[in-house]
Amino acid sequence: MPDKKITPAVKTENASVGVKKKEALIGVNAKRPTERRGGPGGHGAVVVEKPKNFKESWGKMLRYSRPEMPAIVIAMTCAIIGTIISLVGPGQIQKITDLITQGIMGTVDLDAVSATASFLLILYGISWVMNFTQHFIMATASQKISQRLRTDITNKTNRMPLKYFDSTPFGDILSRITNDIDTIGMTLNLSIAQLITSVALFLGSALMMFITNAILALTAIGASVLGFILMSVIMSKSQKHFNRQQRHLGAINGHVEEIYSGHNIVKVYNAEVSSKEEFTRINRHLRDSVFKATSLSGLMQPLMTFIGNLGFVAVFIVGALLARNGVITYGVIIEFTIYVRLFTQPLSQLAQSMSSMQSTAAASERLFEYLEEEELADESQKTRRLDTVRGDVRFEHVRFGYDPEKVIIKDFSIDIKAGQKVAIVGPTGAGKTTIVNLLMRFYEVNSGRIFIDGVPISELTRENVHDLFCMVLQDTWLFEGTVRENLVYSKKNVTDEELVKACKAVGIHHFIRTLPKGYDTVLDDKASLSAGQKQQLTIARAMIENAPLLILDEATSSVDTRTERIIQRAMDSLTEGRTSFVIAHRLSTIKNSDLILVLKDGDIIGSGTHDELLAEGGFYAELYNSQFEPTA
Repeated sequence: MPDKKITPAVKTENASVGVKKKEALIGVNAKRPTERRGGPGGHGAVVVEKPKNFKESWGKMLRYSRPEMPAIVIAMTCAIIGTIISLVGPGQIQKITDLITQGIMGTVDLDAVSATASFLLILYGISWVMNFTQHFIMATASQKISQRLRTDITNKTNRMPLKYFDSTPFGDILSRITNDIDTIGMTLNLSIAQLITSVALFLGSALMMFITNAILALTAIGASVLGFILMSVIMSKSQKHFNRQQRHLGAINGHVEEIYSGHNIVKVYNAEVSSKEEFTRINRHLRDSVFKATSLSGLMQPLMTFIGNLGFVAVFIVGALLARNGVITYGVIIEFTIYVRLFTQPLSQLAQSMSSMQSTAAASERLFEYLEEEELADESQKTRRLDTVRGDVRFEHVRFGYDPEKVIIKDFSIDIKAGQKVAIVGPTGAGKTTIVNLLMRFYEVNSGRIFIDGVPISELTRENVHDLFCMVLQDTWLFEGTVRENLVYSKKNVTDEELVKACKAVGIHHFIRTLPKGYDTVLDDKASLSAGQKQQLTIARAMIENAPLLILDEATSSVDTRTERIIQRAMDSLTEGRTSFVIAHRLSTIKNSDLILVLKDGDIIGSGTHDELLAEGGFYAELYNSQFEPTA
């Protein structure tokens, strides 16, 4: 079965049932100060958070990489050994140069030259083997760390409360899983080894220069001190821009995801211009942050090249004076030119590595910020479980608000008997879907309790509660897979007869038979399904799930009247013997409900059957009659 989208691990049609629609591309994390820019409603908002300390971010990354640390240490050891061996090479080249220089006035000792050259080739061969081993180990370790990060983020997503997804767009989360992890993997694979090698090469070449000639060593190092000072200044200035770069990248991914998923709406409302302007604005922020980050970090490469060339010039001038006075041989000058290259080359590599590590610090900050978000409470200690239920449900003085300062459900109490079909009606914002969210434990009540068969659902695990329900929502969700896989979803041992029976009950079987491969047709971008057909498939999925309690949230809102009647008959069959909760705005679909709850402003203002509520002539009667009033 193909991979499914990352959603909280619950068996529902859409794990974000009742969650507020995405009103902004980036949510504000209340734990940390932010700078928020954006248009009305926060669409396309760019959040620029104050960057954490570079050392702190990398400290977390290194602690996370602890399982791979032995392999990394071996790789670094190989890199250092290879570097040390390469540092012996210039000394051998000096010997060859001196032998040839001495032979100019006489006979060149070819045997000594050949022996020295052979020894040099062996050294370089060993150095190559060490470097290859280091690259192989680091490539393996970095991919293991990247794999573990993706796994941990996926598992973390399943442990996150839905309130987090209310304020954070999917695009930003996907950016962390893709862009940020790729950035970390690339740095661990290349930059860390390069950094260690560069440091070893830098210190080793400096030591060898002092051993060879202290005056030339001081000359070369003195020319490089300026480079270190400037590199430190540039790093301190560029880190904040790398942080902004990663966050703006997440913002633009979120905007593109939102506009792409609502492309039809954008077209219908002629919002192409405004969405393009919004994209341009976010893209401009991203461009500015990338430009500042890369411009500052890009200064280090040419700066180090200049410092290196300056070192060459200084060594040649001082070396020529020393050679003229007989202090050193020409071979020493040749040796030093190689050491200066080995000494300045790490400076350029260090500049590249530090630029990459700054990007990684920003990426790891975003990843660990996500991994450290507050999770759902641990329920591993809970042992109570409901496997066979009658279906009695009771709400007892339930009080709840998504924001504790803004209470939606004030004092909700109701006793529902097993097998009853309960309809929940009321104006938009009355708290209908919130009741379902609380019943499914997508959110926890602020006060009060909810019981199933006399057992408080707070004493059951969320997985157990979710097992008791099947659900059909207004917003359909189908993943890229076959029709059969979408219908079965996570239920096992489903027979073809059960599939066909459910699809016939909702009137979708004939359409499936017309598809190229029937129930084995892959639902992807090429499969053109109407909103009503998608809804029929999700309803059939709920019938196949066959859980003891049922939730229908505007389940027939996307189908035509004739199909609605077919589905309604299927729903009547599905709800028979089950406690079911039906949220509907078309009140004609819930007239046969055993109990209708009328909600307004978070309170029950009426309850009873359809006929009883009409006879009362209250708010329900106004709602019902308003659907049949002639339009002017």
